[in-house]
Amino acid sequence: MGGIEMKNGLLIYYGNPAGYVKEDRATVDTIFQSKEFEEWLADKKFNTNWTDGVFERLSKGEQLGDSLEHSSPLKNVRIWQLKSDSNLELRFRAYDEVLKVSGEPSKDNYDVVFDGGLDTNNLESIYTKFNMDHPSDFKGHSLSISDVVELYDDSSSEFHYVDQFGFKAIEFADQSREQGMTLSM
Repeated sequence: MGGIEMKNGLLIYYGNPAGYVKEDRATVDTIFQSKEFEEWLADKKFNTNWTDGVFERLSKGEQLGDSLEHSSPLKNVRIWQLKSDSNLELRFRAYDEVLKVSGEPSKDNYDVVFDGGLDTNNLESIYTKFNMDHPSDFKGHSLSISDVVELYDDSSSEFHYVDQFGFKAIEFADQSREQGMTLSM
């Protein structure tokens, strides 16, 4: 396995920047996923996160500092869009208008139309991607007002409502679950 090495937190696979290590977690581009690489990472006792777009980011020089110690791994992305049978008053509405009609947006009214890795976690870049260059496994309409972008990893999720101008960070829970929790208290 002489073709795999680690230099200053960067994982090199046969001369290519394939991923990076932070603490005990290795984030590696899926294009390099192989039995050989998986065994090498397991031997080093890394928890591995196979993610699309890592090679591209590293090739563009997005490594932050020589040791990548300030690097934050990309989160996965889910795009939530209103179900076809959802209340018409929720569709294509600014966040403040939705609050007046029904309160906080609820997962109960939405379906996931995309779930995967992207080469960015920048919300404006995600908005552009889902309007100009849809991923092949995207099952929704172009990203627009009332949609929700979720950035998530193993430890947390953050939700962003596509508002009239920009994004609004929101709580995004299941109403039915919250009501059940309230009733049981």
